[in-house]
Amino acid sequence: MKEYIGVLAPFAILLILYLSVQNWRTSIKTILVLAVIEGALRKWVLPQGSQFIYFLKDIVLIGAYLRYYIFSSTEKTFRVKGNSAAETIASVILLLTAWCLLQVFNPSLGSPIIGIFGIRGYLLYIPLIWMLPNLFRSEEELYKFLRSYLLLVIPVGLLAVAQFFSPPSSPLNVYTPDLKLGVATFGDANSTNVRVTGTFSYIAGYSVYALISFGLLVPLLAVQQSRWWRWATIAELLLIIGTSFMNGSRGLFFSEILFLIGYFGAQLLTNLKTAVPLIKQFTVPIIAIAVATITWFQSAINSLLFRINSNHDVSNRISGSFIEPFEFMKLKGLDSYGLGATHPATSVLRKILNLSLGETIPVYYESEMGRIVLEIGPIGFFLWYLLRLILIYLLWHTFLKLKRPLLRQLALSAFLIHALQFSGQLVFNHTLLVYYWFLAGFIFLLPRLEQIENWKQQQEYFNVPDTYRADTSYR
Repeated sequence: MKEYIGVLAPFAILLILYLSVQNWRTSIKTILVLAVIEGALRKWVLPQGSQFIYFLKDIVLIGAYLRYYIFSSTEKTFRVKGNSAAETIASVILLLTAWCLLQVFNPSLGSPIIGIFGIRGYLLYIPLIWMLPNLFRSEEELYKFLRSYLLLVIPVGLLAVAQFFSPPSSPLNVYTPDLKLGVATFGDANSTNVRVTGTFSYIAGYSVYALISFGLLVPLLAVQQSRWWRWATIAELLLIIGTSFMNGSRGLFFSEILFLIGYFGAQLLTNLKTAVPLIKQFTVPIIAIAVATITWFQSAINSLLFRINSNHDVSNRISGSFIEPFEFMKLKGLDSYGLGATHPATSVLRKILNLSLGETIPVYYESEMGRIVLEIGPIGFFLWYLLRLILIYLLWHTFLKLKRPLLRQLALSAFLIHALQFSGQLVFNHTLLVYYWFLAGFIFLLPRLEQIENWKQQQEYFNVPDTYRADTSYR
């Protein structure tokens, strides 16, 4: 089967590129869906083609880039010049890109092919932020996409529940063939429950998806919706919270708590007048979700609490992730081991293509910050995290200047997710890569949508009689 996949792969790539070029908006939305179902395809549908499916999102993305940036004669691309925020981001991106391209040819890699592969995690998804302003043409279109997209939470969450209550040997509880790992459990001698992955390749993928979904669902609770959509939102939040316990990630658990504290704290600090009614609006749904979670997911809660109480390394891991980069800087000075040097897939790539082993890294590495230093050195490390800090600041600034409730709350959610993931896996977590740069594009998308809505309101006010003005609520 693998031989056939190898022969057909070039034709499949060309076909996917052709389809992706047809409509870049559809392609970007398809990538967001692929981020959710990719792991299922790799685990159950076509495990023999796992490595090809791993790059499927990238192929679709390149097709969307070709359409938007090269082949589109009618689409207006986002203009960086004249936009101070965009110019700042673009300047850092250009410096980072130049440095990363230099590191592709780092002799320590043994082969520049490893460096070309390494570019993917740093640079490939960045152009998404310039496409987001034109991806949605109205606030309502964005809202309808988000509410429809988040319906995926229901089948993914139900699968996660089934995994939790199935034995580790169940066909439901497998990882992709590339991961030679045993199925992770909670480690409780009285429990054999697995740490769920849903449709994702591994535990980390689901924890990212849960946090992103949580961050997008919370603002939707404040939107005026029909009864059906409101109950759907509550059900999705319940599944996300319940399966977050089943995932067993302590980082996810604490991130969701910090998200809520930051979400409501920011509302109180910036606009007390609107914050109090907003918090009251959340009271009943939150109580209902809390009661349902305790009632239906008690065993999952107990499993996660056992894991938290039996491991006391959280503070050391957090502090270590910030200390580790400065320790690793001593190894090569201003130099590094090159892009892709620490990526788990690098060893597989070397074996398949019979590449040179390159220079051995003499230290153990796990946290992303340390791995960034090893791959692109202190200069690249500074540029990478400077870019991420700038994005966090600009998302906060976007939240402060927006007036329309839904757009404002989405900006706040994007800010909190970026802040919470600052030291987390991004370059080495292909699931977060998609969402991270998609949410970064909110810096330009949300203000543009507010301008469009303000313009529409002005047109209605001056041109349409009062009795015929459209109802702008989401129904």
